[in-house]
Amino acid sequence: MRAPLSWIREFAPIEAEPSAIAEALDRLGLEVEAIETPGREIVGVRVARALEVRKHPNADKLSLVEVDYGDGTTTVVCGAPNVVAGMVVAFAPSGATLPGGFTLEKRKIRGETSDGMLCSARELGLGDDHEGIMSLGEGSALGTDVRDVLGLHDVVFDLSITPNRPDAMSVIGIARELAAHFDVVLNISEPENTTAGSRTADDISVEIEAIDACPRFTARRIAVTMGASPVWMQQRLALAGMRSISNVVDVTNYVMLERGHPLHAFDLSRLPGRGIIVRLAREKETLTTLDGVPRILTPVDLLVCDAQGDGQAIAGIMGGSQAEVQTSTTEVLLEAAYFTPMGISKTSKRLGLRSEASARFERGVDPNGVLAASTRAAQLLIEVAAAQVAPEPIDVYPEPVQREKISVRTARVNAILGLDLSAEWIKDSLTPLGIAIEVDATLDDGFIAVAPTYRPDLEREIDIIEEVGRRVGLDEIPRTLPHTTEQGGGLTVRQRERRLVTDVLVGMGCSEAMTVPLIAPDDVAAIGLDPDCTVRASNALRSEEPVLRPSLIPGLLRAAAYNAGLSRADLALFEVGHVFLPPVGDELLPDERDRLAVLIAGTVRRAPVELDRPVDVHDVTEIIDALSVALELADLRLEAGPAPGFHPTRSAAVLVDGESIGHVGEIAPGVGERVGVGRPLVALEVDLDALLDGIRRQRTFVPLSRFPTSSVDLAFVLGDGVSAGAVQATLTATGGELLEHVYPFDEFRPGGRSRSVAFALCFRAADRTLTDSEVAEVRQECIDAVVRVHGAEFRT
Repeated sequence: MRAPLSWIREFAPIEAEPSAIAEALDRLGLEVEAIETPGREIVGVRVARALEVRKHPNADKLSLVEVDYGDGTTTVVCGAPNVVAGMVVAFAPSGATLPGGFTLEKRKIRGETSDGMLCSARELGLGDDHEGIMSLGEGSALGTDVRDVLGLHDVVFDLSITPNRPDAMSVIGIARELAAHFDVVLNISEPENTTAGSRTADDISVEIEAIDACPRFTARRIAVTMGASPVWMQQRLALAGMRSISNVVDVTNYVMLERGHPLHAFDLSRLPGRGIIVRLAREKETLTTLDGVPRILTPVDLLVCDAQGDGQAIAGIMGGSQAEVQTSTTEVLLEAAYFTPMGISKTSKRLGLRSEASARFERGVDPNGVLAASTRAAQLLIEVAAAQVAPEPIDVYPEPVQREKISVRTARVNAILGLDLSAEWIKDSLTPLGIAIEVDATLDDGFIAVAPTYRPDLEREIDIIEEVGRRVGLDEIPRTLPHTTEQGGGLTVRQRERRLVTDVLVGMGCSEAMTVPLIAPDDVAAIGLDPDCTVRASNALRSEEPVLRPSLIPGLLRAAAYNAGLSRADLALFEVGHVFLPPVGDELLPDERDRLAVLIAGTVRRAPVELDRPVDVHDVTEIIDALSVALELADLRLEAGPAPGFHPTRSAAVLVDGESIGHVGEIAPGVGERVGVGRPLVALEVDLDALLDGIRRQRTFVPLSRFPTSSVDLAFVLGDGVSAGAVQATLTATGGELLEHVYPFDEFRPGGRSRSVAFALCFRAADRTLTDSEVAEVRQECIDAVVRVHGAEFRT
């Protein structure tokens, strides 16, 4: 945001030096990136008039322009296509100096002598417009120093405005902050609903079909006389970084810069139906914007259409070319509206189309300032375009936005800021910012702060405290030592649980890995996921790896392959990190989640204790069991079934409280070989937050029994559809308090579809030694339950 000092002083009569004002802006959170004095390096540039324009005899794209600069006439060579006879221009004769220290000299161009040059806005340091020579208008005396005409003695502050401060995207907003800081009166006169002529709004209409995306829309019918803007308006627009186009368009830009509210003018004669419909776009609907680019739209994009329903503007971003204001325009429909920030932001980012209007709408303009902005524009159009304005605008505003009321406690303000401010001082500091104060009898040491609607960032008490801190001056708040005896400190419960998870994994022999979140589409396809249903980075570090990972396993596979290339094939890796899933519904950002993944490869080295063996799924299910015990989860179990990227018959879903949170098993054949890791590979991947959110077991103390155990082995012939875990759960429920623990220890497949699974059961009583008859009875109950529930056959 570029803010000329003279424009700021129009609303806040600040007498401080520019350096002091810049320091104040920095203290207020409106960071000054640069202080510019556009006319400092301009010397000798005068106002002149083009008397005659004729073609250069030796160049097709050049012209010879005879200019009158007040004290005489001379000829310059010019390449700008917009120069015409009678045009008042900025003339830099030989000997004049332009920004950058460039001094002009008389020289020959293609055989013709050029005594200086005619200047564009960029050559005068007033912006980036280099499309043509800058027109100064008819009111400037020839020979006058151009710095006096264009106000180039002014100072311009180039400010970096944070996204939460839409009010500071206007000259009035900046003036309000400075007026409060320097304790001067803020002079903002609310524009009156001025009319001129007999124009009425009876024959135009406004209909809002998407009220959630456009809560308010106003329209005025205004007859105008097109032409150039007065010099003072061109001057201010140029200093603010915008080029002059025409008096009507310049007024809309001027009001946007002054009040922070974008406006748009439609040529009413080129607007079919002489009315407006605000609606969401249809799938793949196309609209050609003012820059001449056809834009393909989606149903989440908001359109401003004519009364026949044809799109005429992408709401809040850019107008269309059909109803664009032209030199022949005689009547306009002036739009001033409030569009919801998120909708504008989504459309702007998806189309890659940003404008001065979208930069303000996506921050959040003042919904209750719409009519004032429209009225101010009407006033200026009467002044600069001989406008005839309809007496009353059309204003569709079914549900007015209310000001936020926030309870503020004086003690809380002082506790946060480390100060001892009185309630009255706090109230007085907030009032100049437009924050109203209300009394609340229920607050002993506080009050109600009513935030203005041009400050959507003020929602909570802490926001008001921040405003008080800014008014005090963050550099003025003294340093204080914390009260260590009152500090809670420490880690949160969730942080401690996350550390517990990593400690368990390290204790199980795993090493932590940190892999790059950007992967190749082939890596996604290799683990059974659809590469087209992923989130892609438009500016990836490597073009072949543009996908934000939907899973941690591809990264761990690449890490295992790297280690295998260094002859370290036996390894166990784990990673805790973010994965990125496509946005849900109308959300703009990806669905970002925390996952836990483990990958184990190679051989389990146990010699000479026992024989070495390849890793298998039990090595990774053991980790799930260890996590369940450490976190004291009440209901964590595995349910056999296929999963993307895993072996179809050697994988299972991990269920917590009956909900699937991930998968565990052997990596599918071919996946490891593809990246250079031999089989077997086993892995698990679970949603970490869902794991930590699981219901915990009751923490009750059970005294250790001093009586001996009775161990029993039971073997059952089970169908392939019956899991060992389901049988184990049945045995646990049937054994009751006498069953101390149970686990499967053997599986035998004699052929066919059935298999034999053996379970070890340990019985013990807390108060006695179990008799043979008691053990036999509960043993038989367990056998009967498994046969009945699972259709199993007991092996004797």
